[in-house]
Amino acid sequence: MSEMVAVQRSAGLSPSAAARLIALLLPVALLGGALGSQYFGGLHPCEMCYWQRWPHAAAILFALLAFTGPAETSRSRNFTLLAAFCIAVSGVIGVYHAGVEAKVFEGFTQCTAMGKGLSTAELLKQISRAPLVRCDEVQFRFLGISMAGWNAILSLGGAALILILSLRTKRI
Repeated sequence: MSEMVAVQRSAGLSPSAAARLIALLLPVALLGGALGSQYFGGLHPCEMCYWQRWPHAAAILFALLAFTGPAETSRSRNFTLLAAFCIAVSGVIGVYHAGVEAKVFEGFTQCTAMGKGLSTAELLKQISRAPLVRCDEVQFRFLGISMAGWNAILSLGGAALILILSLRTKRI
């Protein structure tokens, strides 16, 4: 029996190890792409763009916790599944955001990016410095799909893949 496990390990990653690796690399890549497009590409995020980033940051933390033990343990699997859930949440927000961009859903009727509890002078100062970025306008498309759309596709697809791989594993 141990020879069979050794042959499987030499053939590549186990499904649970692959799920754990995807749970880390996918949100790192998507969050890195979002930050890179902002700081190096000159694209300014809207409020819903920021909303999509937070679940990816949480997914990275859960995925890192999954790496604190062997991939086949239930602890690692649970952290991997929590990361997949966070990735899926970002994908759902991306679906909504892409729908707002496509005018399928109604967006916000008020500005959501301004700080609350600020004085009038502080608000005017913040408004004059910040670029006005609407959630219903696409700044950049790749292959006809907005960044919110790509986040939705990659996040939901990645979360589904992580779930499938996690369900294929034997728990210790």
